[in-house]
Amino acid sequence: MSVTVAVDKPPRVPVHRRPLPLLAVVAGHLIGRLSPHGIRGILTVCARGARPASYAETGRARARVVAVSVRCAGEGCLPRSIATALLCRAGGSWPTWHAGVQTMPFRAHAWVEAENRPVDEPLSTAQMQPLVTVQPGGKPPPSSPAESP
Repeated sequence: MSVTVAVDKPPRVPVHRRPLPLLAVVAGHLIGRLSPHGIRGILTVCARGARPASYAETGRARARVVAVSVRCAGEGCLPRSIATALLCRAGGSWPTWHAGVQTMPFRAHAWVEAENRPVDEPLSTAQMQPLVTVQPGGKPPPSSPAESP
């Protein structure tokens, strides 16, 4: 993806709380290597049965992901967003996950939303057009022709 995100000094995560965020980051990198269809399929299965994540819990999950991964703290928006969603899922919730683009100038980005707003993302994220979306509960978004197989 191509949106640069500057992150303030990430919070420190105690050693005994690092394994789960690290596992989510590894999974985020592996899932991120798949096709968009494959990513959507795996994330849809993961989102099934999950309640919607709150903005605060999604922000905490994102902060933990950024704290354990230098790449996710920088330009790794795809693994960061996937890892954040997976870490939320470990707690029983799911944020809305998006991958999308802006056409002028062209930029691609992946992000998570909670309570209908992007979580800890630059303001330019509001200009992005989501192409792939995975909502809480694994339900398809209402009418999204861009996601047709």
